[in-house]
Amino acid sequence: MTRTEDRYRMKILHTDLDGTLLNKASLVSERTKEELKRFTDAGNLLVPNSGRPLLSIQKLLDSAGIADMVRFIVAYNGALIWDRDKDAPAWTATVPFDCARIIQDRCIASMIHIQTYNHETLYTVTEDMAINYYRKRIFLPVVYSEDPIGMCDEEPYKMLAIDLEDHSRLCKLTEELTPVIGDRINMVFSNPYYLEFFNRAAGKGNAVFELCKLLDVPIEDTYAAGDEENDISMIEAAGCGIAMANATEAVKKISDVITTSDNDNDGLAEYLAELI
Repeated sequence: MTRTEDRYRMKILHTDLDGTLLNKASLVSERTKEELKRFTDAGNLLVPNSGRPLLSIQKLLDSAGIADMVRFIVAYNGALIWDRDKDAPAWTATVPFDCARIIQDRCIASMIHIQTYNHETLYTVTEDMAINYYRKRIFLPVVYSEDPIGMCDEEPYKMLAIDLEDHSRLCKLTEELTPVIGDRINMVFSNPYYLEFFNRAAGKGNAVFELCKLLDVPIEDTYAAGDEENDISMIEAAGCGIAMANATEAVKKISDVITTSDNDNDGLAEYLAELI
């Protein structure tokens, strides 16, 4: 294959949202929009790959003015690949109810905030600082129940434990749950306050592989950009892993590229400009 032929093969860019595509105001800058448009106009795919719920991502894409650039969305830390053209799941991996019940019961016993979702609603036990903090960014209706999992008609895509004051409590929670459900459930931090639970068959990295299978695209033609621990699997999976300048040291260590600027200064846009 010639270099010209390689240049015009379709590429897939998986990008995290918070701390990567979005700036500190949770917006997509005009410069970044311009580079994303150039990237997609060249026949490439832009894939938001986020821990956020699907509805939250869709609202964000609409408000940012980039929804028309996106066909596939990876939501819930890789538990769902959504095809916007078909308005249907392309691939899923959920948290089994028995695991979800164990997670919920342990969190409630430890007085740690726990929540879960369907596509349009968030379920948690009570209104507290954690849910109010979370909903400053994620605009979903919330239903309060003593048994959030009991409110779910289907197995959830993920669960989220939040502790805004003591990170070590979440670390202890992972230590307690790993021997019990660690063979079936991944537990990763999306930031120091958020501990995510999702099926081991899911994860952002597995979603990179699954979408490549669906579209028959070689893994070497994929890129993945992120900044936090839950981005590591997709950065390692992709043909080229991109760490933002504001990424954690663990993310930078395993990445192929580190952007010159952070997410508040068009770091991803600068790399895209070189890529196209």
